[in-house]
This record gives sequence, C-alpha cells and structure tokens, in this order.
Amino acid sequence: MSTVASQLILHPFVSQTLKVLGTTLGRDKIYRAVQYFSRFLAWHLLSRGYKIEAARWNALKSHLTLARKLMRIGKPLEHLQAALRAAQSPGEVAEQITTICRQLGYFGYLSYDMLVWANTVKFFNFKPSTAQKVSKNANRFWLAAVLFSITHGLLKAGRLANEVGKLRSAQLTDKGGDADRELKLNAIQKAREVTRHQFIIDLFDVWIPATNIGLVNLNDGVLGIFGLITSLLALQSQWIAVNRK
Repeated sequence: MSTVASQLILHPFVSQTLKVLGTTLGRDKIYRAVQYFSRFLAWHLLSRGYKIEAARWNALKSHLTLARKLMRIGKPLEHLQAALRAAQSPGEVAEQITTICRQLGYFGYLSYDMLVWANTVKFFNFKPSTAQKVSKNANRFWLAAVLFSITHGLLKAGRLANEVGKLRSAQLTDKGGDADRELKLNAIQKAREVTRHQFIIDLFDVWIPATNIGLVNLNDGVLGIFGLITSLLALQSQWIAVNRK
C-alpha cells in the first residue's frame, strides 16, 4: 500500500505539476482556467433555470477574479520594463513599435486593474460612475494591448516566412553550408510555432475586452469557453518552460 502511495505521490507528473504551481504565472493560469470555466458553467446552468447551482459557480468566478487581481499587483512594472527593453533592443522597426505598444497597453490595463481591485475590497471608495470608468479604461488598454499583439504576430510571421523562403532558395542554389542552414531553419520554425501559439491566444482573448467595453455582444458562455481555451494554451506554454529547466 505504501509503495503504491509513494509511486503516486512521487510520480513525475505530480512533480512537474508542483513545479508549475510553484510559479506565480502557473498558479495564475490555473486560476484563470477555473475562473472562465466557472463563467461558462454559471451561464449554462442559469440558462436552464438552475439558479442556485449557477450562483455557486458565479461566486467561485468572482472570488478567483478578485484573487487574480491581487496576484497581479506590481505586475505593471514588469510590462514597463519590457517596453523599455524592447525600445533598447535592435530589430525590425515595426515589430519593435508593436512590442512597445503592447507592453504599454498591458501596463495601462494592469494599473487600472489594481484600482478596480482596491475599490472592490473597499480600500478605495469610488463613486459608481468613477468605478465604471476605471473598469472601462482597464478594458480599453487590454483591448489595445491584444490588438498590438495580433499586429506584432502578423508582422513577425510574415518576416519569418520570408526568411524561411530565402534559406530554402539558397539551399537549392548552394549546396555548401547545409548544416548551418538547417540550424537556422530549426530556430526559425521554433520561433514561428511560438508566434502562432500566441496569435491563437490573442484571437480568442480579444473578444473579452471588446465585449466588456460594448464593441461586441458575446454572452458569458462564449467568453467563458474562449477564456478557458486561452488559459489552457498559456498554461501549456508555462508547463513546457518550467519543466524544460
């Protein structure tokens, strides 16, 4: 019995999960996945008249939303640093500008989001109209950040595709240096996969702030599924990054 328990507790999957949970980003993505699943399930139950069950999942969603806001306090500075590093790094001008704008967008979003949290826990007491403006501004910055991220993804994907084309053309005309070209091709393919992965996340995520500020009108069921998908995709990236070390 103890051997079975040891095998379960010390299983590599359990160890890998604990490593992910040991990171702030890993915990945040798990909380986010449960938050958006709760949003979907509450909508699903409410649409079928199960008000008591829906209220339970709505409460879980609200508490996780608040907990995640607390976890992100101080994070705006990370995005400000990332914007500064992007401004100081060499690279394609258009990609550099969209990266800077994306990071500044997230800086604005998370800065306003801290005010939303402070008002929710009654540390500040905003008027209802002020609280609504703060929340709307947070979502505007979030939407801007995601749109700049989408633009960046398109620009980078185009550049990487051109680089692959040039390397393959050179391979046809010049048989020398094949090993070096293969290394470059592999590096570019990995970069394309990362770019594609983030692009998919952005395409789903963009509808959440767009709905929050009234540009589109998607229901909580759709937004819950979109949020769940992007949370799991982001968690997958964090899982790979943490367990690769």
